Amino acid sequence: MKAAKKVELLAPAGNAEAFYGAIHAGADAIYLGGSRFGARAYAENFSEEELVACIRYAHLFQRKVYLTVNTLVKESEFSGLYEYVLPYYRAGLDGVIVQDMGVFAYLRDHYRGVWGSFSEGTGGLSCSSRQRAEPCGDPQDQGSHRA
Repeated sequence: MKAAKKVELLAPAGNAEAFYGAIHAGADAIYLGGSRFGARAYAENFSEEELVACIRYAHLFQRKVYLTVNTLVKESEFSGLYEYVLPYYRAGLDGVIVQDMGVFAYLRDHYRGVWGSFSEGTGGLSCSSRQRAEPCGDPQDQGSHRA
């Protein structure tokens, strides 16, 4: 008999209060946005220091943190993407939620072991991302993947 998969309770956190509330309410994982590359660019987002602290705090309770990188990225922005994700990767970021499949391919190539999932808005590629996304596989497959 096949073992049942464990369902992961994933909660959004738009600010620190929501993050800590989700942790203490029993969420298995929390997704949040930082200061760049997020669809909520003008919302209250986490600073680098806050986000690193959240990752470390979540891990104290064996919880996961996923970073939203859910905008289309221009070719000229990819080096900034690397610099942006690096401190979170070093802090133990568990995964990313992306819109741009080129971003997925880029993060897969640069950050081994970080889990990736496509956001519900995924449907196309920015022009600069087409070549990067080719190794990703079928663009119609919007399931979760390991980067």
